[in-house]
Amino acid sequence: MCATDVPFVPLHCPRSDCAYHRSRPGWRWSHFGYYTRQCSPQRIQRFRCDHCKRTFSTQTFSTTYWLQRPDLQLKLANGTLCCSGYRQLARAHDCAPGTVKTQVSRIGRHALLLLEQNRPTAPVAEAVVIDGFESFAYSQFHPLYLNLVLGAGSHYAYAFTHSPLRRKGRMTKKQRERREQLEAEDGRPDPKAIESGTRLALELAVRVPQPLTVRSDEHKAYPRALSRMTGYAIRQEVTSSRAARTPANPLFPVNRMDLWIRQNGANHKRETIAFSKRHQAVVERVAWLLVWLNLVKPFSENHGGGTPAMRLGLRERGLTVAELFEKRLFLQHVGLPDEYRRYYFAEVRMARIPNEHHHRLKLAV
Repeated sequence: MCATDVPFVPLHCPRSDCAYHRSRPGWRWSHFGYYTRQCSPQRIQRFRCDHCKRTFSTQTFSTTYWLQRPDLQLKLANGTLCCSGYRQLARAHDCAPGTVKTQVSRIGRHALLLLEQNRPTAPVAEAVVIDGFESFAYSQFHPLYLNLVLGAGSHYAYAFTHSPLRRKGRMTKKQRERREQLEAEDGRPDPKAIESGTRLALELAVRVPQPLTVRSDEHKAYPRALSRMTGYAIRQEVTSSRAARTPANPLFPVNRMDLWIRQNGANHKRETIAFSKRHQAVVERVAWLLVWLNLVKPFSENHGGGTPAMRLGLRERGLTVAELFEKRLFLQHVGLPDEYRRYYFAEVRMARIPNEHHHRLKLAV
């Protein structure tokens, strides 16, 4: 934590299994000495919970808890938005690529909590635009689809989901044989993944059934997804995907989002060697990008116009990246829907990677 003249006062026990983790009345704590470290601030105050008898410190409430290189967090958060690959970032900041991977994964988890914490709680008063961003991870035999839900007027990213796809398009005979071999070993992706992912993304965006106008292109999965949303009175407005992608296009918010994903992410550049090796990494990086676009970036670099959160009335001003990382968010305090919890615990499976890492650190939740 940053050193200030105001003494730090813990508001709750940071241990998730303590009865006072949610700052219940009656919680008591005691000072428990200090420890020193090499980076600033070097002197860190420790405490002890008088109920569970376990210790913690001011650093436990920081987003850089347990990081050996806390100085890298903001640099990497900005670096991933500047179309830099992990190895480029590692060379630039004199660290190992694994360090970059670990910290960017943590940034992604923090972003999921920020996305949930800052979501609108009132009924959605604008039309929403849906579409998908198609890319791949590991190899082109493992494509994926990011189902996006954005506000038609505010351009606010309400929600997203991930759907694994089957490789399609023109292939050589050898490539078709390789696809068949992989599907025999790992299973074939769900042919209705886009339909399920779109429905789930809309339900994450609009939690309570309400009348809703949904704008989309002619993708055949969208009408089926909308028909499965019980309780919603949905009116679908369809625009050809071949229509000019100008600001006058009803699908402009998602067309613009596609450009931002490719512009800011080295892992989605065409003909790149910086593509993601895991679908989980794609989810984490896009979660951080959506938070940055919602809360930090003004609508126009030259003319301002406020952030999407400001345009929606959720914020009075835009935030900085540093402000987004001022304090640690706890999973039990924010709460995540099941799909986002799956992303948070790194459960987006990549079949070709054995013993894939999952987020199971006891002190990190």
